[in-house]
Amino acid sequence: MALPMLKSAVACADFSRTVQPYASQLNDLPQQVFQSATSLQALKELYLNTNPLISAFAFSLFLAPIFLVISEINKNYSQVDRVWSLLPTVYNLHYAVYGHARGLPTQRLNSLTIISAIWSARLTFNYWRKGGYTVGSEDYRWEILRKHINPPLFFIFNVIFISLAQSVLLFTITTPTYLLLLTSSIVKPDMTDMIFGQFMLIAVFLAFIADQQQWDFQNAKKSYQFTAKVPPGSQFSARDLDRGFLTKGLWSLSRHPNFLAEQSVWITLYLWSCWTTRTYYNWSAVGAASYLILFQASTWFTELVTAKKYPDYKTYQQRVGMFVPSLVGGGIGDFNDEGGKKEK
Repeated sequence: MALPMLKSAVACADFSRTVQPYASQLNDLPQQVFQSATSLQALKELYLNTNPLISAFAFSLFLAPIFLVISEINKNYSQVDRVWSLLPTVYNLHYAVYGHARGLPTQRLNSLTIISAIWSARLTFNYWRKGGYTVGSEDYRWEILRKHINPPLFFIFNVIFISLAQSVLLFTITTPTYLLLLTSSIVKPDMTDMIFGQFMLIAVFLAFIADQQQWDFQNAKKSYQFTAKVPPGSQFSARDLDRGFLTKGLWSLSRHPNFLAEQSVWITLYLWSCWTTRTYYNWSAVGAASYLILFQASTWFTELVTAKKYPDYKTYQQRVGMFVPSLVGGGIGDFNDEGGKKEK
């Protein structure tokens, strides 16, 4: 059996019953795929006879060397970045397709997949309009790191973190969906599923608003730097644009409202799995927790660079929380005079 025989929702969150018994499938899967490659029917049977969590994990491992080779050939280390907005939805779709093929109720999984697709559309669109898919485009942080890490160590960093760990991370944040799959025949969909789905959609919407506010600011700043004039009809003043970074709208409440919303999406999915399995916590927390750790580290590094570039940024950091709005620090970061102080 590719799926465990379970009788209670709580049992669906039991790692020893839902994951460990299938771990050995990972060792045989590459050879089985190779042997079945010439037969579509054989591949379909292999797909159905392999635990969906294991096959998803195997796919994330399969992608890692591809990311590594392409990045080293091109000396461009944003290969994972280009599919960051797509892979989680691929994994969520995989669980829904598997459930449907197995004849399981998939209403909950179908709804989640649609929400995940909307999340992908928003993130892909924003990455595209910022030039992320143009030839040679690369996250500026990789270039900075290359200047401070010698080539052999950076290659190891690429192997372990950029290519492997990030690929696996995009799999792990969707592991709660596996638990939703397991509970599909035990826990019927109800109003709480709609509530969790709505929370995820609200988070996606807030991320879109934050992205748009940042996009408008950056375009206004670019025009201002080119013409030395505030663009007609702009909501930003010369002081705002001279400061160099956005402090209005959602960005007056959080230094990274888009990141806050992004993390909220996957935390909500994890909480959804807890509710459905009737547990206070479960092993799929590793995905959401790893995602939070990554965002903490990458945002810290980003702000380290930003604070060196913009003199007022340290004051902004004191006044406004990194993710969650701050209750201390002197108020909202809507600075309107020199030195980052508020205009009275």
